[in-house]
Amino acid sequence: MTRLRGRLLVLQVLVIAMIVVLVVRLWQVQVVQGDRYVVVATETRTREVRVPAVRGSILDSSGQPLVRNRTSLVVSIDRSRLERMPDGGAAVLRRLSPVLGIPYEKLKTQIRACGPGVSKPCWPGSPYTPIPVAEHVKTRQALQILERQEDFPGVTAEIQARRDYPHGKDAVQLLGYLQPVTEQELEKREGLKANYSGVDLTGRGGLEATYDAALRGKPGLRRVQVDRMGKVIKVDQRSDPVPGDILVTSIDERVQRIVEKSLDQAMRETPQSDGAAGVVLDVKTGRVVAMASRPNYDPKVWVGGISEKDYRWLLSDKSGKPLMSRAISGTFAPGSTFKISSASAMIADGASLNGAYECPSSYTAAGRSYSNAGGMSLGSISLHTALEKSCDTVFYRAGYEQWKRDGGEKPTGTPKEPMTHMAKAYGFGHRTGIDLPGESPGLIPSREWKKKLWNSMKDTMCRRAKTGYPEMKNAAKAAYAKRLAHENCVEGYIWHAYEAINFSIGQGAVLVTPLQLARAYAALVGDGNVRSPRIGWALVRPDGTLVKEIPVPIEGHLPISDEVRDYIRKALAQVPVTGTAAAVFRGFDFNRVKVGGKTGTAEVYGKNDTSWFASFAPADNPRFVAVVMVSQGGWGASTAAPAVRRIWEGIFGVGKGEDGKPLKPALPDGRPAARLPVIRDGVAAQ
Repeated sequence: MTRLRGRLLVLQVLVIAMIVVLVVRLWQVQVVQGDRYVVVATETRTREVRVPAVRGSILDSSGQPLVRNRTSLVVSIDRSRLERMPDGGAAVLRRLSPVLGIPYEKLKTQIRACGPGVSKPCWPGSPYTPIPVAEHVKTRQALQILERQEDFPGVTAEIQARRDYPHGKDAVQLLGYLQPVTEQELEKREGLKANYSGVDLTGRGGLEATYDAALRGKPGLRRVQVDRMGKVIKVDQRSDPVPGDILVTSIDERVQRIVEKSLDQAMRETPQSDGAAGVVLDVKTGRVVAMASRPNYDPKVWVGGISEKDYRWLLSDKSGKPLMSRAISGTFAPGSTFKISSASAMIADGASLNGAYECPSSYTAAGRSYSNAGGMSLGSISLHTALEKSCDTVFYRAGYEQWKRDGGEKPTGTPKEPMTHMAKAYGFGHRTGIDLPGESPGLIPSREWKKKLWNSMKDTMCRRAKTGYPEMKNAAKAAYAKRLAHENCVEGYIWHAYEAINFSIGQGAVLVTPLQLARAYAALVGDGNVRSPRIGWALVRPDGTLVKEIPVPIEGHLPISDEVRDYIRKALAQVPVTGTAAAVFRGFDFNRVKVGGKTGTAEVYGKNDTSWFASFAPADNPRFVAVVMVSQGGWGASTAAPAVRRIWEGIFGVGKGEDGKPLKPALPDGRPAARLPVIRDGVAAQ
């Protein structure tokens, strides 16, 4: 009995001790650590929601929208949430399909992740980003989803901003496009992850890419409490999103439209042409007034996600790769438009500015004969006439004689290469630095370039010299290719006379972009400064506050005197009057505005000639430079020059339109906008 009582006592002590421990622990949890556990409990029911900012618009120089925002009801799916469901979200998608009128299988493909072996449509963005599957949904459809969240977990319907292009295809390569942010971009781009809302798009081309950080804005933040069904029961705190800055550009939409239409007409009139580009620069500031490329495409193809078919079309050879801007990325032999550089090099190398130059119908050097265009023979002429009439043989001789002074095929010491150095001083052979991605540097060949090319290709050429080209079916072509490989193997490093001669008239390996040529002419007829062109003019807050004005850097100065520049400008001013473009400008009202320029016809192996016309106006005090290039367009005077004439007629209101009525000038005072537009509430004040 005593033993039993002892056991009961021990049991009572243990029970009392356990109760004491429990009470103490409850006291610790509820009193001592109560605040901490309240916070922890709250956090388990708290969600941080980033609210996307409205992307800034892109305006022209007068405040007209080039890219703006429009709102629409968008249905999105959180794929990561669906993947955690037992059936992978299949039931949710099957319920959503009849609501949106989208087949179940299509919804599945829209939300799958892009990757190797996965064709579009697919989602290229972050796997944790809500994936938009339907735009412009009706309010009734959205309410069905929002009111029955228990049937549609992971599905949202909300108003989102989408890009709108009021001028359709105009300036499409210049403006760029948007695509979902990828995981790689979040990791690589500094500052992007911190300001990423989860539904933002990022600029992938054009101005959208260059000024993405400013246009994006900053997302807002909401901290909300939700119940176990995911419904919001309380908003604890909120920071509003900060809209993106507005980008004001130097593009004049009226001039842009004129350039676009002129290129369209040039392409229609030359069915064999496979591309074209046009650039208008402000000579005084170095800003871009208009820039266009052909072929182009409708930018709406990107809105809401692009299909595999459309994406491949944008990159295909059959479509002409319309995603590429030929104005900044296309490289072409410039032909005679390049003679401004060669003439400058001649004078800088000691030739007489006012001397006499022979212009025979052909020129023979190093055992080869080089013909003048059209077999023209003008006798003894001035350099002024050589530019006006585009006499090739004058420049052939200059290029050959400079090559000989450098030592020919066996130079001693350091060759001067005056034409190469002058071309680079004009800005050829390297990128202009324009505020657009994807620019090409072009190519200015030289002796050093030839050696580097030979070193990189020598082994391949020597191997081909032995094995030949057995894969070529045409025996004659295969034999020629083998002989050429042997020559390149043995002496591919030598800068030959024919290369120097072709260089002098912008042929051979010389390649430039239309923008590079426009910049060179702007430097020549302007103040001699070589500028890095800019399209962006200023970033402005939606309330009109100026964030910053975007400067136009000066990269160098032409190494020729004002006298030489003025001489060349006056020679080119005669080209549309009595020179190679006279027939094109017959009937043009030069009393209204004088125009200067230079035609260019560049031969391309296996294709039709590339047509060029580089021009400036007014000729006596240039304010604008306009350059048009038409690939496979034929003679410069037959295709590119008429296109530039139409541009001048539209800018200055010269002549009559298609309706027979006098043209209204796009720029009545002949000058681009000098002041930034006034912005109020995100739009330009009228």
